Amino acid sequence: MGQDWAALGATLAARALDEMEQLVAVSSPSGDHDGAERAIELCIKFLPADARVERVACSTESCSPDLLAHLQGTGSQRILLLGHLDTVVAHAEHQPVRRDGDRLYGTGTADMKGGDALALAVARQLASDPTRFAELSVLLVCDEEWRTAPLAHVARFSAYDACLCFEAGERTAEGEDGVIVRRKGAGTLRVRATGRAAHSGAAPQNGRNALLALAHAAIEVARSADPTGPDQLTVVPTVIRSGEVFNVVPSAGELIFDARSNNTAAFKRVLAAVPAEVGGARLDARFDRVWPAMNTEAATAPVLARASELLGRDVIARHRGGASDACYFAAKIPLTIDGLGPLGGGAHTPEEFVFDQSFGDRIAVALAVASAILAP
Repeated sequence: MGQDWAALGATLAARALDEMEQLVAVSSPSGDHDGAERAIELCIKFLPADARVERVACSTESCSPDLLAHLQGTGSQRILLLGHLDTVVAHAEHQPVRRDGDRLYGTGTADMKGGDALALAVARQLASDPTRFAELSVLLVCDEEWRTAPLAHVARFSAYDACLCFEAGERTAEGEDGVIVRRKGAGTLRVRATGRAAHSGAAPQNGRNALLALAHAAIEVARSADPTGPDQLTVVPTVIRSGEVFNVVPSAGELIFDARSNNTAAFKRVLAAVPAEVGGARLDARFDRVWPAMNTEAATAPVLARASELLGRDVIARHRGGASDACYFAAKIPLTIDGLGPLGGGAHTPEEFVFDQSFGDRIAVALAVASAILAP
């Protein structure tokens, strides 16, 4: 008789929900050491009892060390479970878990402490039979939401057989379980303007208005987007800062764009769209960070087919625009699958939530995927 995945998922979900609530109760915005340490202390408690715990240097030097746990087995496959503990919401706006019907609202519920709780539940279940794997690792990082440097840990795991990332899951329009096998690359473009200050009433003609230059650049660079083209390039101005005094022509400022594309080479077109100067104000531009795109659709198709057979329902390969740490690992580990976390929405907003009933379903999906990978 085959495994009753629904029953197993439901059994494991109760503890995972409780652990998510404990993690969400900790405010851990990127760069905050106290929040990171408190969240990591909880995760260490939630790991399988025989896990060997390390603290490894974070990719962002100013952040707390990341959490890495290892379990040794007697099988042949090495598998990595991946997540992050940082959130984007400042302490003052942090919200602990609150229930509204079948939704659990709170900071980081979907992105991604709910996913971390699922990853830890899957780790415990897999650890109960060490004959199935050679090595099982859990990596929870502290800087995913604001990292500008490349992810530091990829080389360590380049010989692993699979990487499973627990960012929020999704369903198709038909209600089928979806996991993420393709993501766009992401780039953060920063444009700095240097102008000249002048009295905005007595002598505005003597100034070189940095704010106007940035506003012009925002419109021009946004026009480089081609969301329906082959690269599906999007270019969105997201932040502008300029001026300090109401009666002075702004002499400096900066503008930030979020760019996404199936092919990060398209970002060269975005950079080229930045004018060198506007109205005498000089513009200097550079990409602060570029996250690689992810496409493991072909490599993961047999695994998802086998997982669908085990689960008794389809697990569908999906695409998503947002970047994640899975993008970095996908370049070295062809069997990288993301979006294994719970179902929810509202990430990065006060209305972030997960559906509590999705925890059991998504644990079952993740375990079926892991079983398909670890099958002899």
